Amino acid sequence: METNIQEDTKETISVYGARVHNLKNIDVEIPRDSLVVITGLSGSGKSSLAFDTIFAEGQRRYIETFSAYARNFLGGMERPDVDKITGLSPVISIEQKTTNRNPRSTVGTTTEIYDFLRLLYARAGDAYSYLTGEKMVKYTEEQILELIMERYIGKKIYLLAPVVRNRKGHYKELFEQISKKGYLSVRVDGIIREILPGMRVDRYKMHSIEVLIDKLQVSNKFVENLKASLRTAMKQGDGLIMIQDVDSGDVRHFSRQLMCPTTGLSYSEPAPHTFSFNSPHGACPRCKGLGYVNQIDMSKIVPKPQQSIYAGGIAPLGKYKNSLFFWQIEAICEKHGVTIKTPIKDIPQEAIDDIMFGTDERLQIKNESLGSSNYVVAFDGVAKYIEMQQDSDSSASAQKWAEQFIKTDVCPDCNGQRLNKEALHYKINNKNIAELAEMDIQRLYEWIQDMDVHISERQKQIASEIKKEIVSRLSFLLDVGLSYLSLNRASVTLSGGESQRIRLATQIGSQLVNVLYILDEPSIGLHQRDNDRLIDSLKKLRDTGNSVIVVEHDKDIMLQADYVVDLGPYAGRRGGKVVFSGTPQEMLKASTMTADYLTGKQKIEIPQKRRKGNGKKISIKGATGHNLKNVSVSFPLNTFICVTGVSGSGKSSLINGTLQPIISQHLYKSLTDPLPYKSFEGIDNVDKVISVDQSPIGRTPRSNPATYTGVFSDIRNLFVNLPESKIRGYKAGRFSFNVKGGRCEVCGGNGYKTIAMNFLPDVYVQCEECHGKRYNRETLEVRFKGKSIADVLDMTINMAVEFFENVPYILHKIKVLQEVGLGYLKLGQPSTTLSGGESQRIKLAAELARVDTGNTIYILDEPTTGLHFEDIRVLLGVLNKLVDRGNTIIVIEHNQDIIKSADYIIDMGPEGGVGGGTVVAFGKPEEVVKVGNSFTAEYLKAELKN
Repeated sequence: METNIQEDTKETISVYGARVHNLKNIDVEIPRDSLVVITGLSGSGKSSLAFDTIFAEGQRRYIETFSAYARNFLGGMERPDVDKITGLSPVISIEQKTTNRNPRSTVGTTTEIYDFLRLLYARAGDAYSYLTGEKMVKYTEEQILELIMERYIGKKIYLLAPVVRNRKGHYKELFEQISKKGYLSVRVDGIIREILPGMRVDRYKMHSIEVLIDKLQVSNKFVENLKASLRTAMKQGDGLIMIQDVDSGDVRHFSRQLMCPTTGLSYSEPAPHTFSFNSPHGACPRCKGLGYVNQIDMSKIVPKPQQSIYAGGIAPLGKYKNSLFFWQIEAICEKHGVTIKTPIKDIPQEAIDDIMFGTDERLQIKNESLGSSNYVVAFDGVAKYIEMQQDSDSSASAQKWAEQFIKTDVCPDCNGQRLNKEALHYKINNKNIAELAEMDIQRLYEWIQDMDVHISERQKQIASEIKKEIVSRLSFLLDVGLSYLSLNRASVTLSGGESQRIRLATQIGSQLVNVLYILDEPSIGLHQRDNDRLIDSLKKLRDTGNSVIVVEHDKDIMLQADYVVDLGPYAGRRGGKVVFSGTPQEMLKASTMTADYLTGKQKIEIPQKRRKGNGKKISIKGATGHNLKNVSVSFPLNTFICVTGVSGSGKSSLINGTLQPIISQHLYKSLTDPLPYKSFEGIDNVDKVISVDQSPIGRTPRSNPATYTGVFSDIRNLFVNLPESKIRGYKAGRFSFNVKGGRCEVCGGNGYKTIAMNFLPDVYVQCEECHGKRYNRETLEVRFKGKSIADVLDMTINMAVEFFENVPYILHKIKVLQEVGLGYLKLGQPSTTLSGGESQRIKLAAELARVDTGNTIYILDEPTTGLHFEDIRVLLGVLNKLVDRGNTIIVIEHNQDIIKSADYIIDMGPEGGVGGGTVVAFGKPEEVVKVGNSFTAEYLKAELKN
């Protein structure tokens, strides 16, 4: 057992005998109130130490402080496999995997900045009428009285109380009620009428009705009368009154609420929920606050307008069938003077509208199948039928079927701003709240700082405290390099590193002290330029009196840390030991693999020559999605291309948002629409596209490397074809641990049983029937080369490569897993025990194992996530092999080792957000370093010199 521990426990967090996952009973001590980096190869046990040991124990101790009753509801935390941990503070972990998948969650709601903006607008916003654009006014009764005395002195007026405004109905009961209250006249649609018994208006037209409260001449004598009538009118009109000049007929509105002086439109009193798109009070009624709506895509419903409806021109309906739906369409066509055999392009538009969106008219259907009687029905339309299939009550297959005819569009009512008309017409300094949410954080910060110059003294007083809160939160976001994000950016679209840095900014803002923060690779997705800002933020957390542990592979962060713990020497079962712990200066003298890469003893070599490609290329012209500014760019095929640029410069918009969907739509008829662009050339030079993004692989204990890569199906088929299986009549399901038949039914194919301990954590015990093998005795009797299916799942990938060397279709898939450096994993290792870097590479291997055509484009989004220098070297070998076979690799990356190894670089920038969206440089790395305004070029220059 290794010991690296001194006795002074007050200043350190000391871990004794950690054995979680692959940790080899290690002791380690971590100084408190310091910035500590835990590093090592992917799979060496970094996350097992930081998250599964230290964080898990900290969280467990916190939950232990609750009563047994409360713990019963929380579910107990399992005690990590460690002898003891001393010196622990309360722990907060900031991991990569916790992005919110809710479409209503945005950067603004996560950081709470939007909540403060809502408060600001509710208390200090100026309301404007959405009908005329005039500023809304509100009066007290005294002010209204003064205005009447001022404007109408000596004139005859009608004092009116509005009761109905632009609504349909006959209003017979309303006239009766008004008459019973003692009023004799009403003003209906601008005309004064006496109320007669049984009086009513046309129920199908829009009406405005006001009660005539009083007719009088305004003079100083009758002020008291006017006051009394005014009070009555206010009561009848619910705070709103109208004054009509009898001679000129002009009408003016007055209100106790916010009101448009010209039209009389009134708003209710604003509150913070008025500006919330998650509340019915503020959300746009059409899109319910999402900013987009699902609409019927006519081009997909009628793909070939030259076809007739009879021949299947309406795709969702197919060819003519003898059914009510087609009989109704026949009746509509007949009404418009065409038949269902007429080509769709020749059918009049009114008929098409009736077929698509239904008609209220009763259709008379003549059809022999219905007997002699004619049948009269209304018709809902094709669109309604598709929308019904989209309902949550429909089956998954029906919903999937309906999705192909639907497109997502910006909501036409709110133009994607998510709020209703009323909320969007409150302004401060000529901006509504949605316009602020659309600004990037840098511009918003400047606007808020500059706001005092443009607002009144009253607004300044109200806003001063709110402004402080907003400014401090925005400055923390700027500190962690997120100046290019906007508050309305959906959380779902953030990369792992971005969402982590947002949570980091929120934590810095909370100003807690004596807390232990554990972060998981916060530098993901961050350009070298912004790394210094991130390191400053981490130091800020430390300097306020906290301990910060970072699991990280980034060279700069390691060298700037106070203390480094290096785990290794290798990954998986060959790792899990502390190979070094000490300061970065001491580490440079050590002889570990990490130290060798830091000192340059080992390094990823720069390629001797850059590939020129095969002379073919694909080109995008005029891409304008998100922040792209009319970008035109070419990708030379059969090369290793790296797309670089600071965070938010438009890399993902160009590659994942534009290029990949264009190719997928062309090759696979994909339903995802690309972002806007003018033209695309060279599509025929590509016959396959494979994309590997950052989403995590299945994280259930039943998912493992064998199931994820699909090799398990091949292994099961191999076992099915063995003579023993054929004699017994076994099918592929017999060898699955997820379905009944071959699995052990005592543990349900899990290999362990869960024993519920009520208010203690559940205990997992090996199944006494199958002893953790997952299968029943009969299944295990079928053997290939003396090994059962359970033995195969228990093999490491290195062992499996030897074992299946004569089975090419299995060997191909597991060989790729070995090539990406995962030879130490077991084929059946549950996905829940894999590190982030391992999951990323399994996903990569699953895609790379698909047969390439020599004209395949591989698109990889930050494949170095979770990878050590050595892992990156191995990965580069696999990628280069693919390019040598004629394929093209496009990588979005910030890692200098990958960038310097590329054949061709496309550098986006120069800044993020509004300041980005253009191609700053392109060409070989040696050409890119000569470009002046490229941040990538600065850092690459140093790399190429080394």
